[in-house]
Amino acid sequence: MLHLFHAGEKLFHTGWFIESMATQVLVIFIIRTRRNPFKSRPNLWLTICSLSIVFLAMALPFTPLGRYFGFVPPPLSFYAVLAGLVSFYLFAVEVSKQWFFRRFADR
Repeated sequence: MLHLFHAGEKLFHTGWFIESMATQVLVIFIIRTRRNPFKSRPNLWLTICSLSIVFLAMALPFTPLGRYFGFVPPPLSFYAVLAGLVSFYLFAVEVSKQWFFRRFADR
């Protein structure tokens, strides 16, 4: 954020909030099953609620409530970078999960 977007304090906090919410909520889909998360379908309500929370976190900086919390609207390019970061994070969690179960599942 600091180098790529020359973010000040408010933009940095906004980006951190959005990224944290996205990773913390979406990691649920990785850790909820030992199997591949794309082959094990989650409950529809889990999907709807989780994606709604991520959407609300992304939209919050564009609302008066977001300004109340000190958020500022990030540039649109931030969301492209966010998609890449979140994808990499979820991939790393899946790889770590698979390693863990291969190593410790039989104990």
